[in-house]
Amino acid sequence: MQRRIARLLGSALPALALGACSMAPEYVRPEMPAPQTWPVGDAYLARSEAGLPIVSYSQIFTDARLQSLIEQALANNRDLRQAAANLAAARAQVTVTRSSQFPEVGLTSSATDRETGGGFGLNGMSYALSGGISSYELDLFGRLASATDAQRNTALSTEAAARTVRLGLVADIAQTWAVHAADAELLRIAQATVISAQDSVRLSEARLSGGIAPRTELRQAQQVLETARGDVAAQKAALAQDVNAMRLLVGADFDRALLPEDIDTVIDSLGTVPAGMDTSVLLRRPDVVEAEYALRAANANIGVARAQLFPTISLSALVGFASTSLSALFDSASRTTTLGASGDWSIFNAGGTRAGVTVARAQQEAALAVYEKAVQNAFAETADALADQGTLGERLRAASAFTEASRDNATLTEATYRRGIASSLDNLDAQRSLYTARIAEIAVRLAVAGNRVTLYRVLGGDQASAPEAS
Repeated sequence: MQRRIARLLGSALPALALGACSMAPEYVRPEMPAPQTWPVGDAYLARSEAGLPIVSYSQIFTDARLQSLIEQALANNRDLRQAAANLAAARAQVTVTRSSQFPEVGLTSSATDRETGGGFGLNGMSYALSGGISSYELDLFGRLASATDAQRNTALSTEAAARTVRLGLVADIAQTWAVHAADAELLRIAQATVISAQDSVRLSEARLSGGIAPRTELRQAQQVLETARGDVAAQKAALAQDVNAMRLLVGADFDRALLPEDIDTVIDSLGTVPAGMDTSVLLRRPDVVEAEYALRAANANIGVARAQLFPTISLSALVGFASTSLSALFDSASRTTTLGASGDWSIFNAGGTRAGVTVARAQQEAALAVYEKAVQNAFAETADALADQGTLGERLRAASAFTEASRDNATLTEATYRRGIASSLDNLDAQRSLYTARIAEIAVRLAVAGNRVTLYRVLGGDQASAPEAS
């Protein structure tokens, strides 16, 4: 029997050697469908030539309160849990697919009591034991290897998708944190405006009672007051909604003391992502990585489809033992050995197999388009963020100067109004202008904070990655 096994293995070795063949086309990363350098001009900051380092969110979001919220979210957020579960399933599926490349060894046993003389007795017992390789496909044309490669790349694409979820979660928490600070300031501005408008209403009522002011002056003052009161109510609702949004992102309740109240403190705590290098840095964005691994998987699937055009060859080896006596079960006379090989080749199936290759190629073309679109989208998002970064400094300076001029004008106009020099309309317009200017400045400050969060997001942010699927 040993000689028979040796002869069979000897004849199979050349075929096993061919098992390293692959029908999949060699993967070549496509040319990057975006300019090699960032746009330049008045709207863009100068880009250094230093490479973009790998950073963590703790380097960008330095406030301990924000870091605490992010850490809670990474532990509790349901979207992140779902992404982790999808990743675990994708990795396990690689093992499932890869197992087809190896022989499956099985073992069966039985014990039977046959009827003898109208009853059952030990003299009717028979025993059987068999085991071996029922069917092992020789991967001559790389079909199984290509399928494993496709599944592995699918798992890596899923891992990149999980990193996209993580990146978006961290950025969303930072953005919501900044929005809460802006809304808190807007509430304080509205409340201060209510107090100021109440003074104006009282003064207008006194002037009306004294017969030195028309009723229109009082009504205009009341309009400013009620507008501010409405804004106070709206900002209280906005703050409550900010808390709800943060609770959803964190995935659990949290300490309200971790929320900021001052937008300037938020800006000071947000570091800038050290952006440099050329646009090839975008190839590290997790959504681009996800698209590239999906393209690699589609490329490998072409090899699977091509291999279907060729025959499959399988080997089998079974060893069995059968005896009416348990003690004699493993005697040489009880042993049966079966060695075999089989082949399967579809000669005609109405072009279905060749159509499968066409389908795989079309899917690869579609995956290529998705990859190129992901790169182009990454370039557009980053270029937009850099354009904002280059102009926000001047916009903030202008907004601050406008607020200061409006404040000074409101103070001077109110003083002259109380002395009877300026009209009530001038005074109310000055108050409205100051209120609008303060709101506009907060919006610009929030845009500054949001731009830093956006740059963290569009440039890929954290590069933390779980181990590759094997």
